[in-house]
Amino acid sequence: MKKTALTDIHIKTGAKMVPFAGYNMPVQYSGIVAEHETVRKAVGVFDVSHMGEFILKGEKALDLIQKVSSNDASKLHDGKVQYSCLPNENGGIVDDLLVYRLDEKTYMLVVNASNIDKDWNWISKYNGGDVQMTDISDRTSLLAVQGPKAIEALQSLTDVDLASMEYYTFKRSTFANVENVIISATGYTGAGGFELYFDNRHAPHLWEAIFKAGEPFGIKPIGLAARDTLRLEMGFCLYGNDIDDTTSPLEAGLGWVTKFNKDFVNAEALKEQKETGISKKLIGFEMIDRGIPRHDYAITDVEDNKIGKVTSGTQSPSLQKAVGLGYVENAFAKEGTEIYIKIRDQKIKAKVVKLPFYKA
Repeated sequence: MKKTALTDIHIKTGAKMVPFAGYNMPVQYSGIVAEHETVRKAVGVFDVSHMGEFILKGEKALDLIQKVSSNDASKLHDGKVQYSCLPNENGGIVDDLLVYRLDEKTYMLVVNASNIDKDWNWISKYNGGDVQMTDISDRTSLLAVQGPKAIEALQSLTDVDLASMEYYTFKRSTFANVENVIISATGYTGAGGFELYFDNRHAPHLWEAIFKAGEPFGIKPIGLAARDTLRLEMGFCLYGNDIDDTTSPLEAGLGWVTKFNKDFVNAEALKEQKETGISKKLIGFEMIDRGIPRHDYAITDVEDNKIGKVTSGTQSPSLQKAVGLGYVENAFAKEGTEIYIKIRDQKIKAKVVKLPFYKA
């Protein structure tokens, strides 16, 4: 298993470690619910250095990104971030990702840890050699500092006015006396905060500096389990669960990042799908009867006919109820529709609700 630059610190801190995407990662420290609440109410720090980062550089860098991604990257300016996905040639999704415009000819793509090699090969396939591609994943650390007190916890470490940063923007600046840190107003929790990209060699120093500065604000380390419950409360997709090589961006509710004003991989087929309509749709649901939905559980109608399947599910710490995401046939996708989740051969009643589940 691979280690991040902070793995030994997590182990010393008492984290429960698990294999994840080929890395030895902290799944929890003090407990999932306590960590979840820390991020919702104060501020927590996730080591997400397992994520992948590619630099694309050259005159044709934007052209390549436009070809392989569904969103319109021409709308980016220096310091702006965009959520997008990589469509495959069969109507599914290779991965979802973030696109950072560093300058007019230089972009950073942030991809999921389990898809680093797959994404690299996919993008390379469409690179005619005009774009210089560099995989900086193994030398880059990434910390997500998330929660309503993130600005207060971090402001003493940088001259960047964190409060004035708009969502999905970033700045390259000095942070805790380390130069060239990317400070990004992004995250995967819906609780606000920042993601920090920097060279591995600075990881122990920055970890310590962040916890020292954040101590008065109740800062705590947070594991991947709470990251999953936090993202699910917001209805954010997780690759491999809610989206994959077989799910269309339109079925997954990602039509907002699928722009047909440009040519991209499989654009014509997706455009046709948009015009003719989709047969299944990713929905959010909450349980009416007692039971916790899990990945791959069947979704049925009142007569026990299978109409779809659960892709993600959990007991929501913030809402004190069980919630989930899943694909259902279009006829059952309307808000308020009663559906049933098959849990140990029992039909457990649920209803379709509007996302996000959690509203601050």
